Amino acid sequence: MIDLIQHYLPNFLLGFKNTLSASLIALFFSFIIGTLMAIFQLSENRAIQTMARLYVEIFRNIPLIVIVMFFFTALPMQGVPLNNFQAGVIGLTIYTSSFIAETVRAGIQSVPKGQMEASLSQGFSYWEGMRYIVLPQAFKIVIPPLGNQFISLVKNSSILAMVAGFDLMYQGDFIASTTFQTIPSYILVGLFYLVITLPLSYFMAYLERKWNVN
Repeated sequence: MIDLIQHYLPNFLLGFKNTLSASLIALFFSFIIGTLMAIFQLSENRAIQTMARLYVEIFRNIPLIVIVMFFFTALPMQGVPLNNFQAGVIGLTIYTSSFIAETVRAGIQSVPKGQMEASLSQGFSYWEGMRYIVLPQAFKIVIPPLGNQFISLVKNSSILAMVAGFDLMYQGDFIASTTFQTIPSYILVGLFYLVITLPLSYFMAYLERKWNVN
């Protein structure tokens, strides 16, 4: 294993960088999209509500690999310029956002309806009431499941290996097939993933304790 680190550390570091970049980008956009879809599912506008529910149900029930391969193969064939990394990140973002939407929707519905009614009576618009009153309470409620979704996103980023995204899993496959040291290669890949997921897990646990989430 020491020999692997000495000879292939640049590969592992490149994979770590790409995995971290993909995870952060997908986390940011999936959180925004998922939150919007959660709000849209509770909209009184039937068309918006239906659109959001279709989005969630479709992408939540299609395997991640199918979504990623669609952006990797189908769209470029139609002239949409996407490189391998972009295709993987977009697929990962859309897939994760559908699960985050359901998590946030449950949090919003856990906030008493009187909170929104009170904000409207004080002159807030619907969106202002949602932004300043309802969503902060909803996010506190759903910190544990949101943390699970974020950690799952990091682990699911290994899908980039299927489209030559040069992530950790891709580098692990390459090194294992080159050196035939399969077990040490994947142990090192797993350790690099832990460098990302463990701090994220502890951070979400810290937020849960800080905000006294039960």
